[in-house]
Amino acid sequence: MIVLKRLCITFLSLCIIGCASIPAGSEPSPHDPWESFNRSVFSFNEGLDDYLLKPITKGYRFILPKPAQQGIDNFFGNYRDIYTSVNNLLQGNVSMAFSDLMRVVVNTIFGLGGFIDMATPGGLEKHKADFGQTFGVWGVPAGPYVVLPIFGPSNVRDTFGTAVDLETDYLFRLLPDVALRNSLTGLRIVNARNNYYEAGDLLEGAAIDKYTFTRDAYIQRRQYQIDQAKEGKEPPAPVYENPYE
Repeated sequence: MIVLKRLCITFLSLCIIGCASIPAGSEPSPHDPWESFNRSVFSFNEGLDDYLLKPITKGYRFILPKPAQQGIDNFFGNYRDIYTSVNNLLQGNVSMAFSDLMRVVVNTIFGLGGFIDMATPGGLEKHKADFGQTFGVWGVPAGPYVVLPIFGPSNVRDTFGTAVDLETDYLFRLLPDVALRNSLTGLRIVNARNNYYEAGDLLEGAAIDKYTFTRDAYIQRRQYQIDQAKEGKEPPAPVYENPYE
């Protein structure tokens, strides 16, 4: 509890300090009216990653062999397929929803509870869908771009979508064993960060405004995801992954 309070105080302090940190000559985006505040949250997330998540992930990669890392990633991917199936059904993509459900059945039964991906080699394509995307398919407007603490790039619609994702997430919200629930949540965050370990280094070395690049990539990618979902198609791999997924 004390650590959480200190983290909240640090976050609020950084937000206040960073509220006027828009680079000189930066072109304002009509999608980002809260850019000053968003940049401060972005800086907070970068600091949290540099001093906490990345070092932990580095140790995770050092301790666990690659097959174990892949098994953990497969397990959480199999778990997420359940929610992807539900969202594809809500989006009207019945065939994709059925395929996602079959992935869960195959990987759970024949893949040792999901630690081995048997569905993909068997021809069952992996999809990805969430409630923010579902809201977009239903016609809910995106609203302004916003950067969320820990979760990163989002918008007003997807923020509500993330809230629904979390409230319906059994491992995060409903698992009775609190110690196990917290441990699994931490492992999911580290696993998600591990999947993008090299990608972050590539951005660091590029001569770009990382905030602007991340924002524009997210906005374009998200709209493309929704357009593809409306057509019943699966978009390519995501630019950014929610740490809780």
